[in-house]
Order: sequence, then C-alpha cells, then structure tokens
Amino acid sequence: AEEIAEKLCESVAASLEGKKLGSFTRISSTVQTAMEEALLRILTPRRSIDILRDVQAAKERGKPYVVVFVGVNGVGKSTNLAKVAYWLLQHNLSVMMAACDTFRSGAVEQLRTHARRLQIPIFEKGYEKDPAVVAKEAIQEATRNKSDVVLVDTAGRMQDNEPLMRALSKLINLNKPDLVLFVGEALVGNDAVDQLNKFNQKLADLSTVPTARLIDGILLTKFDTIDDKVGAALSMVYISGSPVMFVGCGQSYTDLKKLNVKSIVKTLLK
Repeated sequence: AEEIAEKLCESVAASLEGKKLGSFTRISSTVQTAMEEALLRILTPRRSIDILRDVQAAKERGKPYVVVFVGVNGVGKSTNLAKVAYWLLQHNLSVMMAACDTFRSGAVEQLRTHARRLQIPIFEKGYEKDPAVVAKEAIQEATRNKSDVVLVDTAGRMQDNEPLMRALSKLINLNKPDLVLFVGEALVGNDAVDQLNKFNQKLADLSTVPTARLIDGILLTKFDTIDDKVGAALSMVYISGSPVMFVGCGQSYTDLKKLNVKSIVKTLLK
C-alpha cells in the first residue's frame, strides 16, 4: 500500500543518512541491506503470540483456550479452522469445534465433515440461533469435557454489514476469547488490508465494553497462489500491529505453515 511504501522509504533513508561507506562497498548493496532490515522490522510485529504456550497457561487455570475465526465470505475460514485443529492435534492437544456460523446454510455440515475426518468433537445447535450464545454453551461444554482448545467458526460477513458485525462484536464481548484470528486471502492484496482495517474499526465502534477487543492475529489463506503479492502481508501487519500467525498454502490439513519472515523479505526484494 502506498502509505506503507512511503513509510518504508523514510525508514531506509533515516537509517542511511550520514552513514560512511567503506571504499569497496557498493551503494546498492548498502541500500538493499537497510531495506531488508526495515522490512524485517515491519514484519516482526509489536506483539508476538505463542499459541502452544498460551494453551498450556489456560490449561493450568482449568480453562479451555478459545480461538474465534473471523473474516469476510469465502476466504476459507472453516477449512483453515480445520487445518489449525490438525496442527493442534499434532501437538497432542484436545480440540473441540464450535459451529457458530448459524447463518450460511451448509456451514454446520461443512464443519461436521471436518470434525468427523479429524475425529474431534463438534458443538452445534443448528441454524437461526444467536452465535454468541452457541459459543458460550460450547465453551461451557469444553470446560466440562476438559478440552484444551475451542475453535469457534463464525459466519463470513462483509466489513460494512452492520447487523452481522454487531453480532460478531457481541460474540467477542460475551465470550472474551483468548485469540481473535482474522482470516484473509493473500490473493486480494490490499483489499484484505481494507477488510482488516474496517473489521477492527467496526469492532471498536460496536463494542459495549470500554476497551474494545480487536483482532489479535492474522491467518493468510491461498498463500500458494501468489508470487509477488506478498506486499499484502506486510501492509496487514503494519496497519494492525497484529502478527501473521499462519499461512494456508494448499488444500489438505497439513498445508498450514508458520510465516517465515526472512523468506517473505527475500521474495519482496528479488
């Protein structure tokens, strides 16, 4: 995004000003190094989140760790929720899914299929229900069954859909999840930045509590389909201050990776 590109140039300029070059160093390589450092700084967010450590901490308090997946329609929330479930299972954690997309027909069945494949429990109450209440009951059930993690699926919603954004805000305020994950497509570039921005804005505006709960982390889907559009990742982290926690890069449950900041910087600079 333009604003970020400008900030980046300023940052590089500031770090180079007044620098003395050795007689054999080329200016271009010095600038390249400064650029790499500036990009690394932006992509290494202000706060980092260690899910596995936080799950253990919640476990010690006798509570399940709750993750809510949010995003616009069709970005792959349910599919990537299943991938995160698989990732948690690989770390020997017990997982429960909560079908809180009570809006889109077929959503509960889709999640049920994932739960059956992964052989994990799913909490569902069908359609037309208040998702905030379904999530609350799911968390209570998980506490009773001593599940380590609850993954909450929510309906896809456009960032300017007031009633649905209000419902999401209610779900987050009522259940106080440990992690709110924004699922965005790497494919759409700066569009995803706009979505993330507006989501945060709406969650802040509609919050009923004094300190609004915003998006904590980002999951970028369809990351295998982009070659040079890595800039979106940069913009999203810069604008929200939230880390990219996972990238989805394929169709199967194993296709979920941690973001390798160094390799992204390489891609941007090649």
